[in-house]
Amino acid sequence: MLKHKQQSFLKPFILLWIAAFFLGLNSFLGAGRENKIEPSLACPLPLPGEEIFTHTAYSFSYNEQHEQANWVAYMLTKTHLGDGVERSNRFTEDPLVLSGTATNADYAKSGYDRGHLAPAADMSWSLQVMQESFFYSNMSPQLPGFNRGIWKKLEEQVRVWALQYDTLYVVTGPILEAGLPAIGPNEVSIPKAYFKALIAPQEQKGIAFIMPNAKSEATVLAFSLSIDALEAKIKRDLFFQLPDQLEHKMESIVHIWP
Repeated sequence: MLKHKQQSFLKPFILLWIAAFFLGLNSFLGAGRENKIEPSLACPLPLPGEEIFTHTAYSFSYNEQHEQANWVAYMLTKTHLGDGVERSNRFTEDPLVLSGTATNADYAKSGYDRGHLAPAADMSWSLQVMQESFFYSNMSPQLPGFNRGIWKKLEEQVRVWALQYDTLYVVTGPILEAGLPAIGPNEVSIPKAYFKALIAPQEQKGIAFIMPNAKSEATVLAFSLSIDALEAKIKRDLFFQLPDQLEHKMESIVHIWP
C-alpha cells in the first residue's frame, strides 16, 4: 500500500518531467545551427532482450550467434575530422562482451578483411577512441574488393558530408540472417550485405544505403534508399528518439546529398 501511495504521489511529477523533456527536445532541434543534438539520438530502438554496449565514441548491440555487432551507432562532427592520432591496427577482443567476441584466429588466412563498422578514420580524434574502434565487436568479415573499394568510398563520403553539415548521426551494420557462411573457430558469419543510415538534424534530412559485400564500380549513390525503406528491410527503428513529425520528414524520402 505504501508503495502504491508513493507511486500515486510521484506520478504527476514523472509525467511533468517527461513532458518537459520532449518539449525541450523539440526546442533543441529547432533552436539553430549553434546547438548540438544529444549523441543518444544515434542509438536504434532496442529489440526485446537486446543489450546495448557503449564505448567512448560509439554504441552497439552484439549478436552472439553471428559473432559481430547487429549495429554500431555514433555521432560524427566536423571537429572530429582532420589530422588526428595514428591508426592503431591493433585488433583486440572487446572486454565489454563477456561472452567473447571474434579473435585474430577467426580472420587468419580467411581471405576476408576485418571490416570496420564504425570507421577508424572517424575515430582519430582520441587515442582511446581509436583503440576502441579496433575491438572485434566493431569488425565484420568483408571481401577486400568491397572493404577497400565501394565501402571505403561511402565512408569517405560520409566524412565529406560531416564537414558540410557539421553534425551527423550514423548507424551502420551487417544484414544478418540464418544460413550465412562463416569463418574461423568461432564461426563468424559472413554477411551478404551491409547497411548505413545517417541523418543531418540541422538540415533535417537523412539518407540510407544497402551495399552487397562485393566489389563494385557503381557510384555510392547508386545504393541509396530512404531510411524508412531500410528500416522495413532490417526490421529496426534506427532514429526512434526523433519527434515523430521530424522523423517522418527525414526518413520517408531520399534527400539530395551533394
